[in-house]
Amino acid sequence: MQTEIKKYQMFIDGEFVNSSSQETTKVINPATEEVISEIPKGTVEDVRRAIESAERAQKEWGKIPSIERGKYLRAISKEIRENVEVLARTISEEMGKTLPLAKTEVNFTADYIDYMAGWARRYEGEIVQSDRPNEQIFVHKEPIGVIAGILPWNFPFFLIARKAAPALVTGNTIVLKPSDLSPNNALEFAKIIEKAGLPKGVINIVTGSGRTLGHELSAHPKVGMVSLTGSYNAGAAVMRSAAENITKVSLELGGKAPAIVMDDADIDLAVRSVVTSRVINTGQVCNCTERVYVHEKIADEFIKKVVKAMEQIKYGDPLIDENPDMGPLASKDALESVEKMVQKAVANGAKILTGGKRSTREKGYFYEPTVLVNVNNKMDIMQKEIFGPVLPIATFKDLDEALELANDCEFGLTSSIFTQNLDVTMRASKELEFGETYVNRENFEAIQGFHAGWKKSGIGGADGKHGLEEYLQTHVVYLQYNSNKK
Repeated sequence: MQTEIKKYQMFIDGEFVNSSSQETTKVINPATEEVISEIPKGTVEDVRRAIESAERAQKEWGKIPSIERGKYLRAISKEIRENVEVLARTISEEMGKTLPLAKTEVNFTADYIDYMAGWARRYEGEIVQSDRPNEQIFVHKEPIGVIAGILPWNFPFFLIARKAAPALVTGNTIVLKPSDLSPNNALEFAKIIEKAGLPKGVINIVTGSGRTLGHELSAHPKVGMVSLTGSYNAGAAVMRSAAENITKVSLELGGKAPAIVMDDADIDLAVRSVVTSRVINTGQVCNCTERVYVHEKIADEFIKKVVKAMEQIKYGDPLIDENPDMGPLASKDALESVEKMVQKAVANGAKILTGGKRSTREKGYFYEPTVLVNVNNKMDIMQKEIFGPVLPIATFKDLDEALELANDCEFGLTSSIFTQNLDVTMRASKELEFGETYVNRENFEAIQGFHAGWKKSGIGGADGKHGLEEYLQTHVVYLQYNSNKK
């Protein structure tokens, strides 16, 4: 039975509003292919209103003591915790995430906001020694102003917090643009910030075309920084738009994470970690394992166990089927992209050991958990982001070859290695050309760490102290005084 289609509004200057165009965009449930909501199709005029609102609000918000800003954040996290079920079901319905993972995302979002609120009394400037007598040099850390946060569809709710929480606690205001594939959770979040009593204009949420709205957010002279999580192409477009005003950008882009499995690895641990990392969120995670290099001595055993584990993965509608391990891909385009990548790999000599095709389910964008072998680094399947439940596996002879293969990629977000050898671990930690390396565990970062990519995986980063400082700029004051004055 068709569910009732929800009607959402944008959130600008503390009010829920329709687009100035009065046009809407339909949101599809990827598990059923049914329309579940309509959202405003925002215009350039709407974005400009949101930016102007944020600019007005920032003048007062930046003067509020940081501890008071932190209290607002804690009020928001409290409201989130009281609405976990509604928010999780919203996420599952609009982008296909399993319900347990969606609940984890919502709770983790509240944890993240609380963590960033805790920085209210802890971020600080410096006093620098002067070369002159009777002078003090103060390095102040100040808010940038208006932040534009452009969100992805794969972890849509958590990324609200990752961008908004550090921005707000440091005195900035923000305009958020969620993805058209998963905007409903952000508009539910707008109800939360209204209930929490956040001053109007501090957070604004606009919906619509990424190309139109994203360009305006990036190119507008009153925006001080653009923070985007998305594809390499989206990041490059933001940089081009931001260039005219020399606007700061912070970009988390694509990943092609390698996992190296050495011959002394705990094979069962490596299998669990790699499979978990590949099927979580149906493989739609930029920092999770996208390719595996396994030592030829243990390759047969490792591959056999991986295939068995992938064959046991259950998939289905997160809100109807019982306890699926993964849901559908987020869109028809995503399904077709994964399908084409696998077909091209097979045409170039890859062999499918399990999966390799769409699900036979009548509805939904489902793709079977897939394992490929006979692959090499010249293939797109080993170089381009798959973003689906597909695991290509290659072999290597020694650590030199493994590191060379792992680093042979234009992306540099995350990596992992499985070994019991400390020397191997230390060498990999020094030589892997990635922002993060995980040793003997799945790929998942910590709130207090720093999530940042190398190469085409991005600029800047998020989380922890260093992520907070992305939202600050320095103001250096040279204070000369007269020590003889009475």
